Amino acid sequence: MKKRAITDPYIDYADDEEKELVAAYEAGEFKPVKNQPAEKRIAVEAAKRYTRKDARINIRLSTADLEMLKRRAAQEGLPYQSLIASVLHKYVSATPRG
Repeated sequence: MKKRAITDPYIDYADDEEKELVAAYEAGEFKPVKNQPAEKRIAVEAAKRYTRKDARINIRLSTADLEMLKRRAAQEGLPYQSLIASVLHKYVSATPRG
């Protein structure tokens, strides 16, 4: 009897790295940490620090660029300021070439 494939909508959209992680998890390759509550607290605090938006900037853009940013943000379903912050974050977080 053939094994029937289980369709998981998330897996259908996952990239290769995500698929490898799911396969490793399903194969039991991950082990729990020793003090899970403490480790969870540490991870939650790190995530809070990472996502906190506590700095303001003023920036001048051309009207055309701002309009294109607003259109792109609308296509993505985001506020345009969030899109700008995301683009800047991706830029500064990218591995430098050279």
